[in-house]
Amino acid sequence: MADTVSCRAVLISAPASGQGKTTVTAALARHFSDRGERVTVFKSGPDFLDPMMLSLASRSPVHQLDLFMGGEAHCRSLLYAAAQRSDLILIEGVMGLFDGAPSSADLAARFGIPVIAVIDASAMAGTFAAIVHGLTTYRSDIVLAGVIANRVGSARHAQMLGTPLLAHLPRAAEITLPERHLGLVPPGEVAAVEDRLAHAAALLGQSLRSQLPLVKFAPGTQAEMPPKLLQGQRIAIARDAAFCFLYTANLDLLRNMGAECIFFSPLTDHQLPHCDALYLPGGYPELHLDRLANNVAMKRAIKNHHAHGKPILAECGGLLYLLDRLAGLDGSAAEMVGLLPGQARMQPRLAALALQSVSLPEGTLRGHTFHHSLAEISETPVASGICPNGSKTQERVYRKGRLTASYIHFYFPSHPEAAAALFLP
Repeated sequence: MADTVSCRAVLISAPASGQGKTTVTAALARHFSDRGERVTVFKSGPDFLDPMMLSLASRSPVHQLDLFMGGEAHCRSLLYAAAQRSDLILIEGVMGLFDGAPSSADLAARFGIPVIAVIDASAMAGTFAAIVHGLTTYRSDIVLAGVIANRVGSARHAQMLGTPLLAHLPRAAEITLPERHLGLVPPGEVAAVEDRLAHAAALLGQSLRSQLPLVKFAPGTQAEMPPKLLQGQRIAIARDAAFCFLYTANLDLLRNMGAECIFFSPLTDHQLPHCDALYLPGGYPELHLDRLANNVAMKRAIKNHHAHGKPILAECGGLLYLLDRLAGLDGSAAEMVGLLPGQARMQPRLAALALQSVSLPEGTLRGHTFHHSLAEISETPVASGICPNGSKTQERVYRKGRLTASYIHFYFPSHPEAAAALFLP
């Protein structure tokens, strides 16, 4: 096709979670970025924490590519735009290559993107090659462009794996990215994070053996710019260590619809900025209970905002913050905003993980849920989500005046008009 654009591109996947996909993707991004190349990184699946690290590594924003939340046309448009401005596109997959619906393999096949498999080689020798063989032959509609062995014990160990390698990384604490509940620790809380990225990039660069493949990308079909439904609206968005789960695409869409996005911190600010609407995204309020509870001025400002009939959207951690009380794992509880009647308590195990589609009066929005808390809320829900791949998880959506609150993290590009309506008077 005459209007296709060519760009080197790969999808980095693995046989399972925990193999080191993010470390390898970040190392590749930093390696090529340090060489002066324009690198664009995407994350497959509804993840917030991996993109933070990948954005730091690539020195550029990271968007999601999700065939359910965004749809094929949206993903195609993002890829085409990236191919026009980039020398290299890296896509980090989600879970294992063939896990989930849609899977990383589905994404690779849909857009003809070759796959690099990252495999944890610790405690393995010849079986490593058998896993590579399985990944290569399981589906005929994907191409395995190379294999990167992670957590290799030595050069001799790399030779024992029985298959050619694109590169390998050693077992090394100094390049390991720390984790906690919900995933990676955010980059701002990781000691010497720049040193970790630089060291990982250097180690990977030493063993990288070939160029990455060239891929042709076709243009998308959807309109380039959404309607200016939010022209003149000022949306105050919570963004700090307690509220950090924000899709780049959501912010892009709000701005492209005419909104002015201004940020504030419920942890440190004592008043809201002048605004027409409020957006409280997810994050880690459970790790900052005392500071949130003791910021009485901010809690009062949010209640006053609501009392004046101004819109609020609260997602997951934002929902927890608006409850009467939130308790941590140790059982100690703190008084939250008290705008939504109820309480929640953190659990040692995952309470919900599922894609969600929910029909609201404004339209159907898609997103996902991922949390360790259980909430008891006395409001009657106005809607419940549905999981497209059979999970019984049906997260509720609550309304109280102009407040919309749910455990669901909404992906605004799934229905721009519906998303805009949540922030309009």
